[in-house]
Amino acid sequence: MAHNFRADLHSHSDASDGTTPPADVMRRAAAAGLDVIALTDHDTVAGHAAAVAALPPGLILLPGMELSCRLAGHSVHMLAYLFDPDNAELAAETAAIRESRVSRARAMVIRLAELGAPVTWEQVTEIAGGGVVGRPHVARALAAAGVVATPADAFTPEWIGPGGRAHVTRYAPDPSRAIALVRAAGGVTVLAHPRGSNRGWQLPDDVIAGLAAAGLTGLEIDHPQQDEEQRARLRELAAALDLVPSGGSDDHGELTGYRIGAQTAPGDSYQRLVELASGAAPVSG
Repeated sequence: MAHNFRADLHSHSDASDGTTPPADVMRRAAAAGLDVIALTDHDTVAGHAAAVAALPPGLILLPGMELSCRLAGHSVHMLAYLFDPDNAELAAETAAIRESRVSRARAMVIRLAELGAPVTWEQVTEIAGGGVVGRPHVARALAAAGVVATPADAFTPEWIGPGGRAHVTRYAPDPSRAIALVRAAGGVTVLAHPRGSNRGWQLPDDVIAGLAAAGLTGLEIDHPQQDEEQRARLRELAAALDLVPSGGSDDHGELTGYRIGAQTAPGDSYQRLVELASGAAPVSG
């Protein structure tokens, strides 16, 4: 008999661009009454061991990450779960993505300095605190320096938004390649917030259908940046393409108002994803 799990399948820690340690993410997930929490830091599994060590009784950790991809010049995010973290090809790819993140952030800091913004590389790495450096850390440094009012205000053409004065592109694989790598490592993939981008581009239906044909497992539907009309259309699309409907808070700690559990996946989605994966297993507290 199927059990309906209350599962938040999208969260971040300070292993990438969240503000809270993995252990705190686990505690907050338990306090939010969740049965399942997925830790999906950007392009890294570095937070998993600390999350497992701090897992409260009754909470299940779904190991994952959010892979950075690129399609037609646009950023696409792919949630990956239950892959073998020791798979050499997938590990090499995520290492290449992380290295490109760092070199891109360094180049942005240089451009910002040329524009007169008082932000240094040392400030950005201090904010990252050993986690995977990304644009959100540069944005937080800009806000701390008073250049912008909030980190969100940095993601504009004036600063580090796509095409912006200090924007620099970086390496990221095509989403079809990411899907193939995760599948080869025994994992499953869910396309993250396909209509929830606040940066101007949304994935068309035909592109999503192409990714489904390439082996995509699921579609993130319940997400804070997707309105009810978008969710209704995505539910229809998921059903038509036989994709697992998913959902999560995309919590980044203080940056998103500590919203773990604010969005959850449909009741049977967690089990469907687990049944389709073979590379790793969920961890019970």
